[in-house]
Amino acid sequence: MRSIRSLSLALAAAVGLGALSGCAAPAGDRPLIVVTTNILGDVVGNIVGDQAEVLTLMRPNSDPHSFEISAQEAARILRADLVVSNGLGLEEGLQQQLDAADTAGVAMLAAGTVIDPLPYASGTGSDTADPHFWTDPARMVEVVEAVTAAVRTDVAGVDAALIEAQAAAYTTELQALDAEMTTAFATIGSERRNLVTNHHVFGYLADRFDFTVVGAVIPGGSTLAAPSASDLQSLVDAIDTAGVATIFAESSQPDRLVQVLADEAGLDVAVVELFTESLSEPGAGADSYLTMMRTNTERITTGLSP
Repeated sequence: MRSIRSLSLALAAAVGLGALSGCAAPAGDRPLIVVTTNILGDVVGNIVGDQAEVLTLMRPNSDPHSFEISAQEAARILRADLVVSNGLGLEEGLQQQLDAADTAGVAMLAAGTVIDPLPYASGTGSDTADPHFWTDPARMVEVVEAVTAAVRTDVAGVDAALIEAQAAAYTTELQALDAEMTTAFATIGSERRNLVTNHHVFGYLADRFDFTVVGAVIPGGSTLAAPSASDLQSLVDAIDTAGVATIFAESSQPDRLVQVLADEAGLDVAVVELFTESLSEPGAGADSYLTMMRTNTERITTGLSP
């Protein structure tokens, strides 16, 4: 088995983060709502339907911590009727443009400000709020309520009654998703409810559905960090102690990070891909928020079952 220092270097070499910007059809005469992440873009699209153009900046399979946008898209942010962002420090590569829009007086909604945020798990080295709230569908109900109110207030020319009806229908779907996840996860024994992934993204899911976050390959809450030798040794020890049988790789990052940990640290674990921070291309298993969460639920349940 290679040394932890060698493992750390192999993991650092495996990190490769691509960032591509998103595009949208011409707005015509409709109002414009700009959304940063594709997860929130899907949610907003379900609420507003064809009442407004929804420009989602983040392309499928991108990393929300590091994606960037074009100059044309940055200009459109300044002309938007409403900008919806995740907030809580998630969009690290986009904060300058968001601040510029706020300064220019564009109506802004940071979804992270309307939910009850959780701190990162102990041992992450971060004392900030965890921005990955979408892993809990109950909190997404609160986001839907806030987006609906913001559209009614800040986006002129929309049919308020239709917006309310579409939001209510989508809320019903979120509540059904929450019930499905509760039923599925109930089949996993308490001794096997241990989660390990690329970085700390499961805090809200763990809180909602009674899992334990054992650790992550990348420390803290950002994919832009890098694991040290001591981080990796601590994680290997925690995995051994908890008897983890499966660790999860995120679709927005290369699974080499987790695979190297499994292979080179001599851990007898399976590696399963989840869609945790980005939607996929159509038909790839996570082309909507609801589909993404159902796919993840099935994979987590299967991966952690005997």
